[in-house]
Amino acid sequence: MKEKTTPPADFLRRAADFATIAHHVPGRVRLKLNVKPEDLRDLERSGFNPDALDDFFSSVSGVRRIHLNKLARSITVEYDNQVIPDQFWPNLLSPPAAPEALAFMARLQDARP
Repeated sequence: MKEKTTPPADFLRRAADFATIAHHVPGRVRLKLNVKPEDLRDLERSGFNPDALDDFFSSVSGVRRIHLNKLARSITVEYDNQVIPDQFWPNLLSPPAAPEALAFMARLQDARP
């Protein structure tokens, strides 16, 4: 089990700047990182990288599985849509992120055992 992480307060707001929903069906969302490979390296150097998204979603209650594909610059999140409503994702990833979506995600992260 991964250690619970606490991202910076603006973590999800920053994620919404470059992650968009590429595909979404109930219980599964694929996020596309809208950066060029060379920009991805800049994000990694700044400490805000795809692994950070992977670690963050691993710390959230209701998330079942995460698959990070750096080559495709995407992250797939499989989740329990009884815990995380399907409409939550567009609210979270449409800049600016809805405050209620950010608060909901914080509660889910706090609820993770």
